[in-house]
Amino acid sequence: MIVSLLSLATAITEITPFWLVATAEEESAEPEGSIILAGVLLSLVAIYIASKIGGELCSRINLPPVLGELVGGVVIGTSVLGLLVFPEAGATAEDSLIMAFLEQTTALEPGTAEAVFEAQGEVITVLSELGVVILLFEIGLESDLKELLRVGPQAAAVAITGVVAPFVGGTAGLYYGFGVPAIPAIFAGAALTATSIGITAKVLAELGQLNSKEGQIIIGAAVIDDVLGIIILAVVASLIKTGNIEITNILYLVVSAAAFLVGTIIIGRFISPFLVGMVNEMKTRGELLLTALVFAFALAYVATAIELEAILGAFAAGLVLAETEKRKELEEQVVPVADILVPVFFVCVGARTDLGVLNPAVPSNREGLILAAFLIVVAIIGKTIAGYTIFGASEINKLAIGVGMVPRGEVGLVFAGVGSASGALSPSTEAAIIVMVILTTFIAPPFLRVVFPEPSEAEASKQEGT
Repeated sequence: MIVSLLSLATAITEITPFWLVATAEEESAEPEGSIILAGVLLSLVAIYIASKIGGELCSRINLPPVLGELVGGVVIGTSVLGLLVFPEAGATAEDSLIMAFLEQTTALEPGTAEAVFEAQGEVITVLSELGVVILLFEIGLESDLKELLRVGPQAAAVAITGVVAPFVGGTAGLYYGFGVPAIPAIFAGAALTATSIGITAKVLAELGQLNSKEGQIIIGAAVIDDVLGIIILAVVASLIKTGNIEITNILYLVVSAAAFLVGTIIIGRFISPFLVGMVNEMKTRGELLLTALVFAFALAYVATAIELEAILGAFAAGLVLAETEKRKELEEQVVPVADILVPVFFVCVGARTDLGVLNPAVPSNREGLILAAFLIVVAIIGKTIAGYTIFGASEINKLAIGVGMVPRGEVGLVFAGVGSASGALSPSTEAAIIVMVILTTFIAPPFLRVVFPEPSEAEASKQEGT
């Protein structure tokens, strides 16, 4: 009996530590999980406040709100406040003000702060990448394939020249002139190809030139630019993944990206009636939006699976659904989703940008400043000369067409964000691209007002009527 009791006591003493340890692990894991959630929530609070303040300020001075979101990200990010910093950029928990705040207000221990910081950064990064997928889906949804076919050879010539000239000039200049490695040079050159249709269209409308010959060519060329730019982005991002820049590999990626886009559009024309019919039969809430997102995410997955970028699949899904009777309704329903996720992307682009590398007082930073100046010059000249590819039309204001193609806006920021997330860009090259995007977007509206004559009151009234 005594032996049995001793055996039982020994068993209990052996078992007890296991249960105590398991309970302790569960208790420690639960607070850590809730603290990660708290860190994500605080990060989103900072992101949304920065995006709204920056966006409102830019909107009041007739600049695109997306630039305000970018600048807001710079303010709360690495360059200024250090509220939103990321471990992949080399930051630690000690660099984050949010982590410091969590240590003061929650049960976060210094020993677990680094793990929480890394987990929080991963969640925000995923939300940011999801934001750019939604953004490209929205851009595709707002694009008009029929309009692309109607713009004619003049707009196509302007678009192709406006893509090829800055891409070749930027890539060759960085690689041969500044010794930038091939892949970062190609990525920076690709970032020069974009054109922000939204910025130019707004200024043209204010000037009463939206329906002019120049205005129609600019808008058509900008739409083509977006499509070509997204294909280039998918190709360059794939080059980063493979690390292979052989001509055969580049040709394969270009052909596969174009084939994927065209093939998806053709097949999508057969699938879209089935999707619309299925949505019409549904009785539950969110039937249109969720069906569209399933379609977009599925194509994004397919693009990723064949070594392209998810954003190309999302863009293709938008182009397909833009041809359906549900386009307007879907555009309205996607807006709230985009309002939640897209600012996360743009603010994170700004937050990751270290503008300190452009401080001229530091000798090692002067290379970044020179790169920024070079990219700005190529960005302006490369688009301006595109207007002069229109021959035999002396009555057309070719300089105005070229200037109208200059602003990079949100599309340029997509390039910078993808490059930053991939790790392909050095801090100086990334900051140079950001500066190029900001300056080209800022200078284009006033220059457009210079190269276009002021509209008469009659013309302005007619434009408002349209």
